[in-house]
Amino acid sequence: MDAILHALADGSRRTVLEMLREGPATAGDLAEALPIARPGVSRHLRVLREAGLVDVRQEAQRRIYSLRPQPLAEVDDWLGEYRALWQHRLDALHTEIARGKKERT
Repeated sequence: MDAILHALADGSRRTVLEMLREGPATAGDLAEALPIARPGVSRHLRVLREAGLVDVRQEAQRRIYSLRPQPLAEVDDWLGEYRALWQHRLDALHTEIARGKKERT
């Protein structure tokens, strides 16, 4: 989980994931969309690959990257517990606001 969160902490890596959400892409395609040099894009892709967020396959001279959504589902499950906590607190806040409005009328 730590590797996934570390990978998601960087804006460029999140941009890469957003692009791959639309479909597989080459490293060159991804590099064109980012304001950094190709070696930097390669480093970001390595971090994403090591975190299990992307797969890579070789086609002749090109590497094709694709999104692996399973690790993101793990993060979503982990965050679900916190969503439930906040939902409970927001429901309580809503109740207090409704009581305040009722008392004013």
